[in-house]
Amino acid sequence: MTQPSPFPSFAAIVVAAGKGVRAGQPLPKQFAPWRGKPVVRHSVERLLAAGASRVVIAIPENGQQAMAEALAGLEPVAFVTGGQTRQQSVRLALEVLASAPPERVLIHDAARPDLPRTVVARLLVALESHAGAIPVLPVVDSLAVAHNGLMAGAAPREALRRVQTPQAFRFGQILAAHQAWQGAPDAGDDAQVLRAACLDVALVEGDERLRKLTFAEDFVSAAPAFRIGTGYDVHRLAAGEELWLAGVRIEHSHGLAGHSDADVALHALVDALLGAIAQGDIGSHFPPSDPQWKGADSARFVEHAASLVRHAGYMVGNVDLTIICEAPRIGPHRDAMRASIARLLAISIDRVSVKATTTERLGFTGREEGIAAQAVATVFKEG
Repeated sequence: MTQPSPFPSFAAIVVAAGKGVRAGQPLPKQFAPWRGKPVVRHSVERLLAAGASRVVIAIPENGQQAMAEALAGLEPVAFVTGGQTRQQSVRLALEVLASAPPERVLIHDAARPDLPRTVVARLLVALESHAGAIPVLPVVDSLAVAHNGLMAGAAPREALRRVQTPQAFRFGQILAAHQAWQGAPDAGDDAQVLRAACLDVALVEGDERLRKLTFAEDFVSAAPAFRIGTGYDVHRLAAGEELWLAGVRIEHSHGLAGHSDADVALHALVDALLGAIAQGDIGSHFPPSDPQWKGADSARFVEHAASLVRHAGYMVGNVDLTIICEAPRIGPHRDAMRASIARLLAISIDRVSVKATTTERLGFTGREEGIAAQAVATVFKEG
């Protein structure tokens, strides 16, 4: 599972020793299914994929078998039974790593399974000049100090940040800080432990994808890791019109008629992208009754759909387009069409397929009255 990584070497700890009772699952939430696999497996896979040399998982008492089943096939991983508090669990995991100490360690909560590699990169860069680094997000809501159910004051949100994991540390310093911890019975996170040792903690940009799975609805509403959409469109052929297919102008006796440039291939692609993220269809975004879209370049529609895919937290995986017509011949233009679509979606051309077929002279396409197109698009969460 471990792959070559452009990042500095590091080991990792995943804290998965809790009970997770607020999640309302029939088993501890780290073992509960999320996007098709146990929550803890997502976290461990992401760390290994980012280049972790080994991962130590703090597990519940008597949780060895359940964890082994959840992480089957992943390596190198090791387990340690956690302590009574989170701080104790982390210290025990650090002491396992101490047998062959790494230079750097990332400490991550299993309940934050959607870990972008960009966050790992920012943390490791910050470690070049600091003893610790943590991902944070700004506080956007107003804050109130509560007392006996009443507002007792306000807190300045400008000075506050939401703290996430993984948190990154120089191994020797965080181990010593945990072993010397004299604070309350538990620490909210490992950055507090390092700060208690009078060492600096750098703040780096976090990511909303790192939100913690806490309540039952977090499992119900989890977006799938990938989605698929389909699209279909038809336009009639007419004399005196330009023929545009997949963003490429083709010389032909007839062109496609429609409110925009009538690029039937791009219209099918737009519907496939919108369908993948459940955002309606091309007509709901660019109604033909709106005069501003008369004669519009369909490339604008594709770029808009692609931006909605990104806004929904996905990236375009691949697209597969089939053009259905008797004429013109699509083969001579196939590579130009693939290049056009790849440019519009900002993906490599090897992820774009363009095919063509006829209907053996049957139906409206067989009579050369029009051209149809079908498209399939996949989108995925960036790993």
